[in-house]
Amino acid sequence: MTLPTQSREGLSLIKGIPLNEEEGIGALTLGGYLKEVTSRFGPREAVMLPSTDGAERWTYDELWSRSVVVARSLLACGAGKGTRVGILMTNRLEFLSAVFGTALAGGVATTLSTFSTPAELKVVLENSGCSILLFERHVLKKDFATVLRELEPKLSNAAPGQLFSETFPYLRHLATVDSEETAGGIEGWNAFLARGESISPELVEATAAAVQPADPGVLFFSSGSTGKPKGILSAHRGVCLQLWRWRKWLGLDQDVRSLTTNGFFWSGNFAIGIGSTLSAGGTLVLQQTFQPEEALAIMEAENVSYIFAWPHQWAQLVDAKNWLDVDLSALKYIDANSPVAGHPTVNSNWIDATHAYGNTETFTLSSVFPANTPKSVSGDSHGIPVAGNTFKIVDPLSGDLMPLGERGEIAVKGPTLMLGYIGIPQDEVLDEEGFFRTGDGGFFDPQGRLHWEGRLNDIIKTGGANVSPVEIDTVIAQCPGVKVTKTVGIPDELLGELVVTCIVPQEGAELSEELVRSFAKEQLASFKVPRRVLLFREDELEWTGSAKVKSSQLQTLAADRLKAQG
Repeated sequence: MTLPTQSREGLSLIKGIPLNEEEGIGALTLGGYLKEVTSRFGPREAVMLPSTDGAERWTYDELWSRSVVVARSLLACGAGKGTRVGILMTNRLEFLSAVFGTALAGGVATTLSTFSTPAELKVVLENSGCSILLFERHVLKKDFATVLRELEPKLSNAAPGQLFSETFPYLRHLATVDSEETAGGIEGWNAFLARGESISPELVEATAAAVQPADPGVLFFSSGSTGKPKGILSAHRGVCLQLWRWRKWLGLDQDVRSLTTNGFFWSGNFAIGIGSTLSAGGTLVLQQTFQPEEALAIMEAENVSYIFAWPHQWAQLVDAKNWLDVDLSALKYIDANSPVAGHPTVNSNWIDATHAYGNTETFTLSSVFPANTPKSVSGDSHGIPVAGNTFKIVDPLSGDLMPLGERGEIAVKGPTLMLGYIGIPQDEVLDEEGFFRTGDGGFFDPQGRLHWEGRLNDIIKTGGANVSPVEIDTVIAQCPGVKVTKTVGIPDELLGELVVTCIVPQEGAELSEELVRSFAKEQLASFKVPRRVLLFREDELEWTGSAKVKSSQLQTLAADRLKAQG
């Protein structure tokens, strides 16, 4: 493994290997990416969605042809280079054909969260400037057609493709993927696809060929854990680099069958789920919304060998009623330390690529140690810079470079860095050297490894010491019976801030404040051991769609609990 280089002696300015030395990278537009994996793996199964009526399955060839059909319809709707196409769907096959179809038509795939409330959907539609919206009407108890009509009453009387709205001034076309009904300005799916019959496949080839890697390719919105979602615009090149890389980082082979349980409208789920699998020639096994019992049944029925889920979902799988009734012996790529690896049918020595750091602004990882990196190499770090990336650690106030090993704010630039936030000038986002100041705290060690310590405004200042909640939660997550752990600082007259760990126990676990504190004392310095441990039900916490606990809500909840306890 090539170690990063230090650019200035004794200072925290660290570079990855040059981008032109990286191997295993293919086409750098989304349309080119799909064309390349289709040429390699055409008849292989690319994606499937289980259902009670029988699974729907597409080969790579079918994914390509269906994406071309969507592209033809978008062109017929007037889509041009840079047109933003909203995609509001769960993980279904049409999500993929909509994203790649948008890319082939030269547009910008704008992914919108199905977790959105009506108020949130209004904000992201206004900010995104979508001209076309392809959406799933029924998601759990939500009816997005009804929501959209309430947000814009003119939809009810508009003709398809003829919405003229002061609320959403760019939006003209809306089509619903799970309905054939055309009502007002909302078109049924087949009627929308029929629009493209007059457009030749050759025109799609021409539009796709005119797209450049530096062109805007996707618009994702941040999960909004600390405020309103931000629109983050990324170029084709940055997205495609990560799609190719995730397969390498995880070391997946063509036989991989990957279950992805979280919405592709978040960058991590998109890059990891889609990129790791399609770049390898494997099969994406979809679950539209995470249901642990259903997920386990799918894993058994479809011989799933890799599952991408967030940490709190591992515990839900273990707690599921059918946990011991399913055969998970096909699981090949499961971290040996994961709770799921403890299933009696699983035998794994695989080490996941968890020593990593990234942001939506860098379209996932900017530093990483790949899967199966030994602990002697990775240590407790968050990886080394990815090819082409440069990191620096700066003083959060002055912006001056910090000496190597000293803590400060993490700043990064490189080929996957976003084109910018929607509506915010780039000079207000990047520093004078073009670095993105992440707002995260950390440091580099002498081996060039990044150590991430959490959000700078999450660092807890207690009794004159700085405490990283990430470090505390990493330890407490290993305590038996802990399902979710999140440490926050609560204002305290004596200490400045009180270190408080909030825990959701696993079902049936007998956890207590004393037990958790005793466990923490074995591995943490005394000033890092939480002064208080609070137990919560999972439904008491507010979550973002990317499985993050909303910190501000949790701090308020914890403070109220402590106040009530006296």
